[in-house]
Amino acid sequence: MKNTASLIAAMLFVILLGATAAEAQVNINFSVFPALEPIPHYPVYYAPRARANYFFYDGLYWVFNVDDGYWYSSSWYNGPWVYVEPVFVPQPVLIIPYRYYRVRPAYWSGWAFDAPPRWGQHWGGEWEIRRRGWDHWDRSHRYVIAPLPLYQKDYPRGRYPSFSQQVVIHNEHYHYKVQDALIREHHDEIVHKQSQGGVRANGKAARAAGLSERREKSQGQGRPAEHQAKSARQEKVQEKSPQHQEKTLRQEKGQHQEKEPHQGKSPRQEKGRGPEPG
Repeated sequence: MKNTASLIAAMLFVILLGATAAEAQVNINFSVFPALEPIPHYPVYYAPRARANYFFYDGLYWVFNVDDGYWYSSSWYNGPWVYVEPVFVPQPVLIIPYRYYRVRPAYWSGWAFDAPPRWGQHWGGEWEIRRRGWDHWDRSHRYVIAPLPLYQKDYPRGRYPSFSQQVVIHNEHYHYKVQDALIREHHDEIVHKQSQGGVRANGKAARAAGLSERREKSQGQGRPAEHQAKSARQEKVQEKSPQHQEKTLRQEKGQHQEKEPHQGKSPRQEKGRGPEPG
């Protein structure tokens, strides 16, 4: 009995851990290691055939999630994914031209394909002040591109390691030393949160949230307007019907009689009374 209770408790823990991890995940689920290609003039790879904004830079995978407007990172190609605060996203990731984004948000429409996304508009003036100069890219500088962790090809979706195993396997097979100072500062934190199942952003970026609010508002206003137009058409049809016209005449006649002042008794009533006594 005691063993059964322990087994049930263990199963519930696994289920709860799986639900928490699923909630923290970005929707990336490759069946095998994805095909990645280097972006010309940038130390960044991208996945040209993936239906995602999927990149690899300086030893980590980077995904821009359109739903909430934030970046996520992981040391494994299918995550778990860890939310990265906008001020800590490295410049080479931010500077990637718009054309290499495979899923483009509706709220980015009209932006130039050969320029990076307008992160100042996306995250606001405070972010732009803290990351001043993020869009100044020295094309003449020769950047070293990090090697891909090709050992992960041996771990398709059916053999994908657990969160804790990922850290061990990664440390055994991938000996690249991080070059970017911003990533060096947060690399261990990202890997640690990844080993715990990942972390999702708490809320949405201002621009992504604004789009959701506008959609909800337009949907909410559209239905009453449509209902009002429908009601107006129905009333117009009713006014033309003979039944409606006859009903209207009766109502108007009744209102007219109520408003007419009483000016004395009718001649029939006067005749019935006869002459006044003398």
